[in-house]
Amino acid sequence: MYAKTYYATHPDMMEGVSNQTLRDRYLVGGLFRAGEIVLTYSHGERFIIGGAVPGDTALVLPTHSEPDSAAGHPLLERRELSVVNIGRGTGQVMVDGQVFDLARYEALYVPMGSVDVTFAGEGARYYLLSVPAHTAFPLRKVTLSDANPMQRGSLKTSNDRTIYQLVLPHLCASASLCLGLTQLKPGSVWNTMPPHVHERRSEIYLYFDLEDDNRVFHYMGKPDDLRHIVVDNEQVVISPPWSVHMGAGTSNYTFIWAMAGENQDYNDMDVCDICQLR
Repeated sequence: MYAKTYYATHPDMMEGVSNQTLRDRYLVGGLFRAGEIVLTYSHGERFIIGGAVPGDTALVLPTHSEPDSAAGHPLLERRELSVVNIGRGTGQVMVDGQVFDLARYEALYVPMGSVDVTFAGEGARYYLLSVPAHTAFPLRKVTLSDANPMQRGSLKTSNDRTIYQLVLPHLCASASLCLGLTQLKPGSVWNTMPPHVHERRSEIYLYFDLEDDNRVFHYMGKPDDLRHIVVDNEQVVISPPWSVHMGAGTSNYTFIWAMAGENQDYNDMDVCDICQLR
C-alpha cells in the first residue's frame, strides 16, 4: 500500500552520514504519477504523505491493507486528511457524495470517519497529508481568500513572502493537523526566516512551482551542525522535531508546510539566531 516507509531517527544517527543517506531518510519523491495515487508513511507523527494525479480517470483513496484486522477498512477510519490542488487545472474531490471543486492552491479538510474519497479532474494534482485523529471535525473547503495572508520578510533580504494559514484552529478546525502555503515573490529565495526548531511537532515541506533547472537547498540538522538536501520540483522533505529547517532556492517558489504533534500553536517554536548556525 505504501511506496516507502520512513522511520523516526535520533540526531546522533545522522552524524557523519552521507548526503545520500540524508536523502534516503528524509526526502520523499515520486508522489505525482499520472493516473495513480502514491502514498508514503512516516513514523514522525504517523504522517501519510501522498499525491494523486487523476488525469482522465477518477482515482479512489485506497482502504487499509494491513494489519489483517484492518484490511478493507476506510483509510480515514481513525485519520483526518488535507487535500491541496497544486495543479494548474481545477479538479473535483468527492467525499461521501459531496463534491467540491478545487482550483489551484485550494484545500479541502476531510474529517476522520470519511469513507469514500474520490479525486478527479484533468490538470489537477492533489497533495495529500493525513495524520491520526481523535474526533471528527467539519468537512471544509479552504481557499487563499479565506486565509488571513501574513506578509513576512522583504526583497532587500531576499525573503519577501506571503504565508497563508489554511488548516489552523482560527480558520479550519482539525484534531492535530496544521497546514499552510507560502509563496515567495520574484527576487526572493529564502524561506522560514528566522530558522527555528519545533521540539513538540514534526513538519513536512513540499516544494513546488520550480522550473526544471531550478533547485531548493533545504537546510536541516542541529543548529550547530547543519546539513542540506538538494530538492527538485514537487519533492517533500520530512523535518524531524530536533531539526532546524530553512531553505534557499535558485529562484522563487511555493511550498506547503504541514505539522502535527503535541499542539496546534503556530508560534510554538525555538527561534535560532542566524549567527548561531554552524
